[in-house]
Amino acid sequence: MSAVRHFLDIDQLDAGTLRGILDRGSALKADWRNGERPQLFAGKTLVMIFEKPSTRTRTSFQVGMQQLGGMVVVMNEKESQLGQGETVADTARVLSRYADAIMIRTDAQTKLDDLAAYAGVPVINGLTDESHPCQIMADIMTYEEHRGSIAGRVVAWSGDGNNVANSWIHAAVKLGFTIRLACPDSLQPPADVLARAADEGGDVQIVDSARAAVDGADLVVTDTWVSMGDKNAEMRRQVLLPYQVDAALMAGAKSDALFMHCLPAHRGEEVTDEVMDGPQSVVWDEAENRLHAQKGILSWCLE
Repeated sequence: MSAVRHFLDIDQLDAGTLRGILDRGSALKADWRNGERPQLFAGKTLVMIFEKPSTRTRTSFQVGMQQLGGMVVVMNEKESQLGQGETVADTARVLSRYADAIMIRTDAQTKLDDLAAYAGVPVINGLTDESHPCQIMADIMTYEEHRGSIAGRVVAWSGDGNNVANSWIHAAVKLGFTIRLACPDSLQPPADVLARAADEGGDVQIVDSARAAVDGADLVVTDTWVSMGDKNAEMRRQVLLPYQVDAALMAGAKSDALFMHCLPAHRGEEVTDEVMDGPQSVVWDEAENRLHAQKGILSWCLE
């Protein structure tokens, strides 16, 4: 019996596997555009556990699974016994008897890892406090649809060194592009994430200003300043103000640079309307590609 294929983090998969997932997602997107719905997941069930609320993750996984013939069961924190004291291990064992795959959107990375350790079916990381790999797969797909291979390109991150930034770092190492991160001293990416990227030969640069990050960049990325569970919201807004992506900052990137935001956006904080709705923004393509990238992930997990 072959090993279970979990999709836990980008840094746990090799470049060839990641490329295969992206290619599969792109092929399924082409099918969808042509009105084709191959029933790859007929008779399959995905259980989704949401300990953090979601718009794009829930909708894209549910629609993607259903478009390809599968079924979905959705549980929030109040509906799952995980929130009532049942161990992650026991939950994993039970759900493995009912479902063909499990997606979890949670806080602690240890919950995800424990779920995968005890599950007999694939487990997918829908988001943790440490990473958001499904989002970055959609982002890579979006960039390459517009500009070709991301290998050798420069991605600029301006803002909080959060879970999305961590997954961008993982992707830079695996897929061979440069990432420059401009973050306040108090909101830098974790030292262990940076150290591992350096050990693996990744081109990950920490710079002292947003302008230094975007200088000549091919892609500019940011994220909300205050996420679910963050405290000291006003302090965060003040310290992150110099990292706002506005038209003046975008002007420092390449003339054909793209702008991305994983959404939801707090317009007027991390990004201005002028950028968000401007010609360089591909945020709506990026949001759509959550659907198609996740079809690729599900296809790989359930093969």
